[in-house]
Amino acid sequence: MKSFTSLAAVSALAVNTVSAHYIFQQLTAGTTKFDTFQYIRKNSNYNSPVTDLDSNDLRCNVGASGSDTETTEMTAGESFSFTLDTAVYHQGPISIYMSKAPGAAAEYTGDGEWFKIKDFGPTFNGGSASWDLEQTYTYEIPKCVEDGEYLLRIQSLAIHNPWPAGIPQFYISCAQVKVTGGSGSANPTYALIPGAFKETDPGYTANIYNQFTSYEVPGPEPLTC
Repeated sequence: MKSFTSLAAVSALAVNTVSAHYIFQQLTAGTTKFDTFQYIRKNSNYNSPVTDLDSNDLRCNVGASGSDTETTEMTAGESFSFTLDTAVYHQGPISIYMSKAPGAAAEYTGDGEWFKIKDFGPTFNGGSASWDLEQTYTYEIPKCVEDGEYLLRIQSLAIHNPWPAGIPQFYISCAQVKVTGGSGSANPTYALIPGAFKETDPGYTANIYNQFTSYEVPGPEPLTC
């Protein structure tokens, strides 16, 4: 589903306070779709967002730990999908990150380095921006990553209530995966979470209702193999 934002949209849209939340709750690896929260760390804040840029909850969501989460095996180059309880309906980018655990993913807090592998950003055409607002997002494990256990993190950065009058919202989930068959040749740009997103980032402060003609997704550039 595409969402279109006209550059001439009335300013009232920017302060729309209707509550509309969602959560990434189901993982598919290859052709196998798993049960809800199987291999995904279950959060404790239902489908509410994280808004504090300095919070460790930005890693995998509130109350989401690996203690009760199993880890699934995947091959580098294999496709995966994250499915939500309902389709995304806040404008903003979708980004996918990975962070290699020093040992078992279930024991990893995500306090190490993260790298981005995919952005789903807006498309601009004829004075409007369109966003891919879907219920399922699909990509693949990069073939060039090292073998090992990872947190595979997806986020929706909702910028429908523009900063500073509104506060952008992060909807986040992390899956636990063990990757095999990678070449290990990746040279990604790393970032820490929290720390990867700042109040001064153009992609965080963007006003989608006023002269919105370009967009830079916050965080590091996605990995290319």
